[in-house]
Formats: sequence, structure tokens, C-alpha cells
Amino acid sequence: MLGSSIERITVTSEALRGNLVGAALERTVDVYLPAGGRRDLPLLVDLVGFSGSGLSHTNWRAFGEHVPARLDRLIAAGAMPPVVVAFPDCFTRLGGNQYIDSVAVGRWEHFLCAEMVPALEARFGCGGAGRRGVFGKSSGGYGALIHAMRHADVWSAAACHSGDMAFELSYLFDLPRCVRELTAHGGSVEALVAAVEHGTKPSDDLQHALEIVAMAATYDPDPSAPLGVRLPVDLETCELIDERWQRWLAWDPVRMVDAHAEALRSLKGLYVDCGRRDQYNLVYGARRLHRELDRAGVVHLYEEFDDDHTAIDYRMDDSLPFLARALTAS
Repeated sequence: MLGSSIERITVTSEALRGNLVGAALERTVDVYLPAGGRRDLPLLVDLVGFSGSGLSHTNWRAFGEHVPARLDRLIAAGAMPPVVVAFPDCFTRLGGNQYIDSVAVGRWEHFLCAEMVPALEARFGCGGAGRRGVFGKSSGGYGALIHAMRHADVWSAAACHSGDMAFELSYLFDLPRCVRELTAHGGSVEALVAAVEHGTKPSDDLQHALEIVAMAATYDPDPSAPLGVRLPVDLETCELIDERWQRWLAWDPVRMVDAHAEALRSLKGLYVDCGRRDQYNLVYGARRLHRELDRAGVVHLYEEFDDDHTAIDYRMDDSLPFLARALTAS
């Protein structure tokens, strides 16, 4: 029996054409193929957190496992049935991705659902209706939730580790820091982005400012603004501009449950977890989401664990078997 392998492919996107941040149309995808064959297996897609790429999850790691090694161990131990797993590179100039459609950042929902998934299934004979799952952490966990809500016709199971939600708790704190950094760069979004791209060691404030810039370009893009970025605050007083902020909140998973409850109820499996000491306050959003899912009658597995937001890949030991079993159950 052959061992597992990683195959690297390129998917050319039309959905991303014309994005304002210049995200490349040629997207690299690493694909994990388990030992013993790859046809007629479920397909899982890994959406990584902000500032990451799926390609980082297939890299060798000191004193730990990369995700393919984790999959090998779990499958060999009988903890989960074999699956094909895709690791797409969705990195952008703004440092990351929330995996939704945006005129500024790109039409990432369409890329993943209408371009990448069909390309993978045609090439590897995996997945298919009822046999696709999506998972991720942080921004990737957010993406997994949103895809489960908006594209239950594509995805049949989802896992969210410490995903972005309860935006008033997770994003508002960083808005003043972003305004300060933007002011320090002459009020220019392009100058701020260039400082990260070309700086030798971007400060913590600068990196968090870039994240807020990316969120603005994602949740409330303004095609008339540089790189499509318009912050939801007054740049002098940092007062919220309610109309713009409401557009952000419309993308908050906690607030989206009611509108997408039927789709969520149709899933074969939904997994949500978060660390009780999450430094971005995401555990409070996770608890709110759990409450809303219960209220809407959405069957799901919710867990909290004694950790923060950092270095929690070990949680995949729970979520990957959960997804694989859900997608192979009769």
C-alpha cells in the first residue's frame, strides 16, 4: 500500500479578476492524499487564519506535527476514516482573507465553491454532494462558518476553531490603534500596507492596523477608496460611523444565525470551539453563537478548552475526526 502524499496544483481563477488589492489569479493548492487510494473519499478544505496560507499547514514543523502528519496519525490509529484534504493559498496583499466575496479583496466565496472545489473533484475523484467539509481557525474558522451558512449546497459539514464573531468585542478595540497607525502614515492606506510589506520588523500595532484595514476591505468595501478601504470611524475622533459599522455587523456570524438557520440545520455536522482565555475575546462570541444555534434548533457540538488563541492546532485532533465521520456516515 502506498503511503500518503501531497500533490501541489494550480487553479486559475476568473472569480478573482479585477480585485482592487491585486490578489493573483493563479492560486496554489496543496492536496493531501491518504495512503491506500484517494477516489470516492470525502473532501475537506482547510481555511487558515489571518496572515497565513494553506501552504504553511503542509510545511515541516519543529517539535510538532504539520497537518498531513496529524492526518496520517489519526487515520492510522483508526480515529478517523481517510479523507482528501485541500490547503489553498488564499493570502492577499492585505495580509489575509475572510473567505467571502468583496470587490476589494476578491470574490473568494466564488473561487472556493465554484472554481477550486470542482477542479479538485475532477482531478482526484473525491468529494461530491454530501461529502464536502470545511474547517479553519480564527479568520479561517469565520470562513468555515460563513460558508456553512451561505453555501450549505456545497458544504455538508463545518468546523470553526476560535472564529471571528461578536465584532463589537473582537474588532472595536483595534480601531483606535488602526487610526493612529494610519495617521502616522499620512492617512494613506497604501503607505500603511507598504510599511508592512517592506518593513524589516512591523510593530504589533502596525500588524493589527493592517488586519483592521483588511476587515474594512472585506465587510464594507468602497471601490472609490484606495485599495477599496474606508474605515467605519471618523479619522479625527474615532467616532463610529453607524452606517458603515452596521455593514460590518451584518457579517457577524452571531447575527447571521436566524437568516441561515435552515441551511445550518441541513448540515451533517457542525463543530464550534474556543479557548476560555482567548485574548481577542472570541470566547464570548462563541458562547453567544452556541446560544443562538440552540435557540434556532441547529444541532452542533460546542466545546471550550483551557487555552488562548495561540498554537491550538491540537484541537484538530477533535474536529478532523468529527468532520470525517459526519461525511462518511450513511
